[in-house]
Amino acid sequence: MKELTIREAREGLSHPERMFADADEILVVRRGRPVARILPVTPRRRLAALQEFLLQQPLQNVPSEVLLAQEREDRI
Repeated sequence: MKELTIREAREGLSHPERMFADADEILVVRRGRPVARILPVTPRRRLAALQEFLLQQPLQNVPSEVLLAQEREDRI
């Protein structure tokens, strides 16, 4: 873990690619006490295509109109 003072962090923000290139985590300190922790961004998981998603969904055997009608009857 890399440790920086507030001044070093402020100066380093003008070129973040250099400041964060070699560190997984950076601790920003003021007068020796931690005030912030800067973590790397984790890559987002790629979403599957909509068609792939729809193919994974279970098929509905009963029409939605029938399900809604049954639910309304149950509430009465």
